[in-house]
Amino acid sequence: MASANTTALSADVAVKVSTEAAQKLVDSYYPALQSNPSTLAAFYMVATIMPDGTTLPSIILNGNVIPSAAELQSIFENGMPVARYEVQSFDCHVMNPNYIAENAKGTVSPSGKNMTILVIVSGFVKYGESRSAPAQGFSENFVLVPNPDVDQAKNKGKTIKDWLIQSQNFRLVV
Repeated sequence: MASANTTALSADVAVKVSTEAAQKLVDSYYPALQSNPSTLAAFYMVATIMPDGTTLPSIILNGNVIPSAAELQSIFENGMPVARYEVQSFDCHVMNPNYIAENAKGTVSPSGKNMTILVIVSGFVKYGESRSAPAQGFSENFVLVPNPDVDQAKNKGKTIKDWLIQSQNFRLVV
C-alpha cells in the first residue's frame, strides 16, 4: 500500500469511479457467495506482507480473522450452509485519492483508478435450505484497491476485475 504525490481526481470523477466500483462489487460479490463460491478468491488482492508484518488482504468474518482469500473461499465452499443475501443499502467513500499500488509505475491513470474506496454494505442473510429460514441482519465493510494488472490484461483482450478487496469485515447484526 503506497501513496505518491499525484494530482487528485476531481470530486465528480472520484464519486463516479467509486460509485461504479461499489455497484460492481455488490452486483457480483453477493451472487458469488450464494451460487459460485469457487470464484471468491478472485475478488481479493494478491497476498502481501507489509513492512510492519501485517498480511493483506485483511479478512474478518464475525470477529474471526481469516488468513487468506483461499481460506475464505474454502469456508464458503465447504463449511457454510446455503445462504441467500439481500443487500438493503450500500455506500462508498474515497479513502485515498492518490493511491499507487506497490508494483504500479507511479502514474495517475486517466480512468481515475488510483484510489482506495471504502464500501459499506448492509442487508439481510438467510442461512439454510428453507425459504422460511429467519433473516439475520448483516453489516459489511470493504476497502477496494485498483487491480494493478487491469491495463495489461485489457491490452491482451482479457477481462479481469478492476477493483480488488484489500480489507473486509463482515458482522451479523444481533
